[in-house]
Amino acid sequence: MFNGISALRKLSLFAVVGLLTACAHTVSVDGEFPAPVGNPHPLTVGVYLSEDFSDFTYSENRDDRDEWNINTGRAQKNLFETVLGSMFKETINLAQYPTNLPQGLDLVIVPEVRELQFTMPRETRVNIFEVWIKYDMHAYNQQGDAVAEWVITAYGKTPTAFLKSQEAALAQAINVALRDAGATLYTGFERVPELQAFIDNKRRALSMKQTGDNE
Repeated sequence: MFNGISALRKLSLFAVVGLLTACAHTVSVDGEFPAPVGNPHPLTVGVYLSEDFSDFTYSENRDDRDEWNINTGRAQKNLFETVLGSMFKETINLAQYPTNLPQGLDLVIVPEVRELQFTMPRETRVNIFEVWIKYDMHAYNQQGDAVAEWVITAYGKTPTAFLKSQEAALAQAINVALRDAGATLYTGFERVPELQAFIDNKRRALSMKQTGDNE
């Protein structure tokens, strides 16, 4: 009798553990992103991607949702290195900031993840995942003074119908959002007023130097 009760308790425990495990989702986003093609800005720029940025994981465990752990660090590191690496005359990836900066930098760019949000198909009544990612962007001069701050907001969505799992669908939606972030970073950089003025001053200084060298 007692053995039967003990076995029943063990079976119930295994069932509960299995249910909890089934409700946890892990998503690791990988992505390769094409380099934009265009005329680079005449700047030498350092790029600092912090450990928090490069290893970023969004974790969520709410009563009305399953548990989700979403790692976007590797993908967004690839994205920002690729896009920023194509935007300037020279780009230097920095291992640390603000100490031990190489000489000759015009700017240092430091991105941070402000937030990541997503909706699931059952919440929107449409068979898609939707993702929003927001980045705080910071630009500093060689001395560490703030030159500009701006925000990049990215959006991505993907249907689940042709994908094998919710995890795959969400990963694809995040990749779409990251591509949107890259496009916004590339096209919107010079639209930031402080950066536009900074680039204009650099071009003016280079033009004056070239004129002086030719005289």
